[in-house]
Amino acid sequence: MVELGTIAPPFELTDVVSGRAVGRDDAAEDMRGLLVMFICVHCPYVKHVEQELARIGADYAGKIGIVAISANDAAAYPEDSPPK
Repeated sequence: MVELGTIAPPFELTDVVSGRAVGRDDAAEDMRGLLVMFICVHCPYVKHVEQELARIGADYAGKIGIVAISANDAAAYPEDSPPK
């Protein structure tokens, strides 16, 4: 684990909602920080905290950048694919 305050390395991934490329700087632009979560839809732990993740998103929208990156291969785990 890295220390809090460590600058995240640059990344660029496709936003499954809009289809556009989103990078670290896009997600954190004009924000005080960036929350990056590595999740997968079918994970029982993620399902357990799903409502809390939604609350965090609502509470901190516009204050910090928030991204959730699917940690699974959609071909191997179709339930984690963008259409799902």
